[in-house]
Amino acid sequence: MNTYKVGLVLGSGASRGWAHIGAIEALQDAKIPIHLVAGCSVGAFVGAIFASGGLEQLKRYVIDMDGESMFSFSDLSLISSGLLDGDKKLRELFCMHSDKKNFDELEIPLKVVAADMYSGDQVVLDSGDLLKALGASLSYPGLFAPVYHKGRWLIDGGVVDPVPVGVARAMGADIVIAINLDSELISRKRHQKTESVPEITPPQIRNEFLKKLAARYEAVEKTIRKHLELQEKKKPTPPGTRKVISAAIQIMQDRITRVNFAVNPPDILITPRLGDLKMLDYDQVEHAIEEGYIATRNKVNDINMLLETQETEDVVS
Repeated sequence: MNTYKVGLVLGSGASRGWAHIGAIEALQDAKIPIHLVAGCSVGAFVGAIFASGGLEQLKRYVIDMDGESMFSFSDLSLISSGLLDGDKKLRELFCMHSDKKNFDELEIPLKVVAADMYSGDQVVLDSGDLLKALGASLSYPGLFAPVYHKGRWLIDGGVVDPVPVGVARAMGADIVIAINLDSELISRKRHQKTESVPEITPPQIRNEFLKKLAARYEAVEKTIRKHLELQEKKKPTPPGTRKVISAAIQIMQDRITRVNFAVNPPDILITPRLGDLKMLDYDQVEHAIEEGYIATRNKVNDINMLLETQETEDVVS
């Protein structure tokens, strides 16, 4: 009998988080056991759905729904601070796919990472109100309001530990499989080079009328080209608030993850190719799921070798 535990770590990444669905499916298809889950931000949400047995239902829903409308800010209310209150939306979305309300109801042990807004401490949540904990872990800075939970104002855990490997270790994981969504690698499938189409040379113009018409079009083309060149020289328009916040947090999370991995690396690191997907592009659901599946499938042999080694060590000991 195997006594080792496999821990799955699901990192933060906003709209990229749907890649976690594909990653978990690939592990399940390969019959790789998952004994515990640690999640941060959207990783906490997908992890909670998985731990409650509702992953397949969530997948069907997010594929059928347009991602932008599913997380549309138009149906989220503003609070006095000008931030969005996502509590009602989160509860609706979660309860559509799970009837679990507390951590102790989950089928697989789960820990959720949030951050104390004032002290900057990592806060690990693993008991009591599950939806409150998820709301805290998902409180994306600058967009969603902090959540007051267990005597603290909590925000997105991605600001302190985007891929909480250490949390999984502390839960007793002997083998840690981590999904990191911060890669800038571009999907091979979506960016394949296409063969160049040979340029068609127009027939020789013999008719005088056609010659004049061609000259006129050439003059218009030059005017348009000149206009475009002038536009390019103009001062560029600064990006919107959402893009600035998203880019800043993504840069910060990448730096934090690099430092954390240097201290506490996972046994298996899976990095889906999501470089062409921005953090708030919620309308790329199928693309994210597929990339999560492909990246994880490519690591299955490595995982199985690690499991075999662990099983051998268990027998010897």
